Amino acid sequence: MPSENEPKSGKSTIEIWIVEDNARFRNATVRGLRLLADDVVANEFSNCEDAIAAIDEGNSPDVFLMDIDLPGIDGIDGIGEIKQRLPDATVLILTVFEDDEKIFRALKAGASGYCLKSDSIARVCEAIEQVLQGAAPIHPRIAGRVLKMFAELAPEQPDYGLNTREQTVLEAMTRGLVRKQIASELDLNLHTLDYVTRCIYRKLHVNGATAAVALAIRERLVDPPT
Repeated sequence: MPSENEPKSGKSTIEIWIVEDNARFRNATVRGLRLLADDVVANEFSNCEDAIAAIDEGNSPDVFLMDIDLPGIDGIDGIGEIKQRLPDATVLILTVFEDDEKIFRALKAGASGYCLKSDSIARVCEAIEQVLQGAAPIHPRIAGRVLKMFAELAPEQPDYGLNTREQTVLEAMTRGLVRKQIASELDLNLHTLDYVTRCIYRKLHVNGATAAVALAIRERLVDPPT
């Protein structure tokens, strides 16, 4: 993975914990990640309980790659257990499930993104890079439904006082664009973009990109992607 996407911890490697009970898929994912990104250190767990035990021993990764349908504690409940221990944990869902109920529960539990097992390993690597930069990648086939799902829960659109530039930046964030992509698309320098982003967080009363995107989706602050 590119050096500009250095993990939050400042390490020269990116540590990924893959929580997946299908050994064949888990091993294939690990091999694919290592082939595409030589700075990846991948640890494998077949269930949430083992991953939680590793956390309790004082370990933590840069990113959790989490299945939903797991034996024992499922992936969604596992997010809650992980967040209790590591409130700032980055959890990227990687699953076959596309039904609204599981998507909603996973995002509500604190998932930072939602990918499908049908995605290429290159797309999964891209999603990992995005969450490390604070974006919230969601599979394109699901993104529109997520917006609709949360829109149905918010009959009225509140006014947070976002100006046109802030609205445009927030919309780009909901499309999964990361900092440099947004700056390039909107022809902004990074200093200006960072200032606008801080203004968005302040007006929305959130602490980061994932929370801002979730709020924008839930309260219909942006139009669904076309």
